[in-house]
Amino acid sequence: MLPVLLLGLLLVAAAPASAHAVPRAADPVDGTVLRTAPRHVTLGFSEPVGLPADSFRVYDPGNHRVRTAPADHAPGRSDTARITLPDRLAPGTYTVAWRVVSADSHPVSGALTFSVGERTAAPSAPPRTSADDPATTALHTVARHLAYVSLTLLLGAAAFVAYCRPATTAHLRAPVLAAAGTLLAATAVGYLLRAPYEQGTAPSTALTASALAHTATTRPGLLLLTRIGLLLLAAAGAVLLSRCRVRLPHRATPAVGAVLAVALALTWPASGHAAAGIQIPVALVSATLHLLATAAWLGGLAALLWTLRRAPAPPGPVPARFSRLATASVTVLVVTGTYQSWRGLGSWQALTGTTYGRILLAKLAAVAALLLAAACSRTWTARLAEAPTVTHVRALRRSVLAEAAVATVVLALTTLLTGTAPGRAATESARAGASPAPGIPTASVTTLPFDTGAPGGHGKVQITLDPGRVGGNSVQAVVYGPDGGLSAVPELRVTLTLRARRVGPLDTRVTDRGGYWATDAFTLPLPGTWTLKATVRVSEVDQVTVSAPVRVRR
Repeated sequence: MLPVLLLGLLLVAAAPASAHAVPRAADPVDGTVLRTAPRHVTLGFSEPVGLPADSFRVYDPGNHRVRTAPADHAPGRSDTARITLPDRLAPGTYTVAWRVVSADSHPVSGALTFSVGERTAAPSAPPRTSADDPATTALHTVARHLAYVSLTLLLGAAAFVAYCRPATTAHLRAPVLAAAGTLLAATAVGYLLRAPYEQGTAPSTALTASALAHTATTRPGLLLLTRIGLLLLAAAGAVLLSRCRVRLPHRATPAVGAVLAVALALTWPASGHAAAGIQIPVALVSATLHLLATAAWLGGLAALLWTLRRAPAPPGPVPARFSRLATASVTVLVVTGTYQSWRGLGSWQALTGTTYGRILLAKLAAVAALLLAAACSRTWTARLAEAPTVTHVRALRRSVLAEAAVATVVLALTTLLTGTAPGRAATESARAGASPAPGIPTASVTTLPFDTGAPGGHGKVQITLDPGRVGGNSVQAVVYGPDGGLSAVPELRVTLTLRARRVGPLDTRVTDRGGYWATDAFTLPLPGTWTLKATVRVSEVDQVTVSAPVRVRR
């Protein structure tokens, strides 16, 4: 039951991760007309970014790729990417498509245009290549989630054995070995898929020498290699001690285990949200403690459940000891979780106004349910201590099983949260794209029906692009409710992606104008069939994303 539920949650959560880095400045500015050709194209971001292979692609007015040297960072600026242009550029409009890796290890992409002398329109796009390979994205995300879950089970079982001291640990050997093997395999797969994930290419490109070598030079790649090295070191040490029948001093074993556990856990926040933004040293410590406490509670819970299933008689003081371990873990989770929530959100509005905030609310609700289940387990633990009967053991077993079922939901929401842009970054991005402008006349109109599945959660959104051609465009979106009348929604996001050229998704950054959503500062860099996607949120918990093809003319 639990493995099936966990697998389902992992597959649901296997969606493209949202990036953290936000573009802050560009030189030349998007859409400008220059008298003379620039020597460089420079992009500044809100945090340090990595540059995968082929991170910048420049296309001339004839839609041919311009030969350039590989992109690099501006001198002394890890948050600024730069590419050098040829000495001579013909008059016309140039398109720069870019793809970088944010400090939290997720790729982010976009495009800008500039013109030399005069604006021109480019011809039709060449044959298709996908912007983000769906297979690579899904495999990478599932591998990341499996690694997180298996780490929780591995460290939790170790904490359970060290603190709760069950009479025998032979029954835990199989699940511990399975968790360690899964963690090692998932980490290895994550390393192999790292380069294709960054570059948006197919999984078949993972085994090329250049891809493997490039990953070894990046911070996420080095952390994955460190994780593999720690696992192999721990496995070699365990085998050596077992075969040589050597026993470490009584206090040395938990000390060595604690050092390995901290080092292993640190490889997650060092390449996640904690590695970017404000107060990075404090955030790294907090995120590591949060992960260790999660493992001790939820992984230890799985070990306790396994012990109760195998126990032929009442398990003595083990449940009571685990209850104390769980209480300490929850205390650490509350303190570190509060800090991380403040750091990630930045404002109360982000709690309901961003995807990160809404996932966090769902996680808090799941944690509340988990605490209720834990309280029930604690009650049965106390009764078992007073009267160690088989009946009480069975009742405790059922309670712990329910607690473990809720824990799988908490783990899935936690791993989903690590792949979502923090509310602070999302709010900053929205502010950067705000544009107070009047209404827009009708031009290219697309109507998208939507249905969130909730009562009254259906209708349609009408999106207008004017003039619907390459270059500057106005965007207007009007939402109609179930009765056909205008409907006010708390959030609407409209993006366009040209998969044929690996451009996008480009966020139109429409803002609420009181009855409709609009902006007049959106640039379409290339002609072709774009995918217009609208995400409509009709309540705090109900939203849906719909899409349709849109033809952009020259």
